[in-house]
Amino acid sequence: MTAASDLIATLPTDLWLGGKQTPASSGTRFAVLNPATGAELTTVADASAQDGIAALDLAASAQSSWAATPSRERGEILRRAFELLHERADDFALLMTLEMGKSLQESRGEVNYGGEFLRWFSEEAVRIGGRFTQAPAGNGRILVTKEPVGPVLAITPWNFPLAMGTRKIGPALAAGCTVIVKPAEDTPLTMLLLGQVFADAGLPAGVLSVLPASDAASVTGPLMDDDRLRKLTFTGSTGVGKLLVRNAADRLLRTSMELGGNAPFIVFDDADIDAAVDGAMLAKMRNGGEACTAANRLYVANAVRGEFTEKLTARIAALKVGAGDEAGTEIGPLINGKQRTAVTALVDDAVAKGARVRTGGSAPAGPGFFFTPTVLDNVPADADLLTNEIFGPVAAVVGFDTEDEAVAAANDTRYGLVAYFYTRDLARTMRVSAALETGMVGVNRGAISDAAAPFGGVKESGFGREGGSEGIEEYLETKYIAL
Repeated sequence: MTAASDLIATLPTDLWLGGKQTPASSGTRFAVLNPATGAELTTVADASAQDGIAALDLAASAQSSWAATPSRERGEILRRAFELLHERADDFALLMTLEMGKSLQESRGEVNYGGEFLRWFSEEAVRIGGRFTQAPAGNGRILVTKEPVGPVLAITPWNFPLAMGTRKIGPALAAGCTVIVKPAEDTPLTMLLLGQVFADAGLPAGVLSVLPASDAASVTGPLMDDDRLRKLTFTGSTGVGKLLVRNAADRLLRTSMELGGNAPFIVFDDADIDAAVDGAMLAKMRNGGEACTAANRLYVANAVRGEFTEKLTARIAALKVGAGDEAGTEIGPLINGKQRTAVTALVDDAVAKGARVRTGGSAPAGPGFFFTPTVLDNVPADADLLTNEIFGPVAAVVGFDTEDEAVAAANDTRYGLVAYFYTRDLARTMRVSAALETGMVGVNRGAISDAAAPFGGVKESGFGREGGSEGIEEYLETKYIAL
């Protein structure tokens, strides 16, 4: 793996502190593993509370000058970063595959997807508006302006090491905010390399820092207690999100939360079954199922359940499992041993309660954190995987008879990120779209993410939106001036 070794040898692995590599103040480092083998890829600097405050010192010092930078100039820096990212697309794709495990094909897709947030928000930077109008009483004028919130702490997950960062950094920089990124412990390398890309694109010193840390709370806690931090944006589990919101409450720190999902995927009896199977493969097996948007519960009308399940099983059984950088690999390993144990426990619970294994169902022997792509049929209502995010390549099929039954089952969850359904009936499309309690709905499609669209959920899937024209609003304050 010469290309991989060469890439790892050239990576920034110290803290990215305000635009340059800096060793951790403690001098400590932690290992980053390849989930396909369990072997160490390299080590990175391990940030401490002191390093976090140093990053905030830089961010606070740079905030006023960055906010005053013309929006066109901010947009042009984001555009150059977009172009430089694509110039190094092969490096980013290989790096994500090495540290996260997904196939190279998936990683290349993430480079394209993640890059779009830089391009989109480079264009949105010059469209930050306001309004000017006469007061209804006729006694003055109302002027409304938009201003950057201020220094931002962005905490990103491991499943999309690039895109979950660009989806936050892009709008924050476009709005005029400085940013500190705390990437996931499992996948810090991609974000460190992105820091280098921004420096090469001309981002001023102090505007962006990247702080890998093995103990996230020790870094983020003091930052959230500091009055200079004005915004927290987090993508991750609902449990951690709730903890962060509680911690932010003392200061009324502005927050946006993109949290867990439990996505239903409904196939009605009038659906195009082949198209529904194609959509289910995307919604369930994209990123190896390690996505908050992954279809967690497949509700299929009993009239077509047999046909759908047979076709889906054949497709999933044929997937090639292997290291992400091996030719032809479609499903890579899970991120770590803990995640594989969690997926195994959910499958074992469902089978013990009566679910039928159509294919897969266990972790293969050998190195790495693999789990065989799985289809479960006849999944009982009390199976844990119907209420808990699976975050793995496991499709759980449940039958239903009526539209009302399907919608009720889909909404019977504390989560509300995304739902998918397949039908050829326009009236049903409008009814079901309105009835589903989610922030996003995919109709006759298994992938919904788009940099130009607002991404986010309701209920315990969080609040706030990322992407679209709405995404930049999360980083802007509204000021009213009475004239």
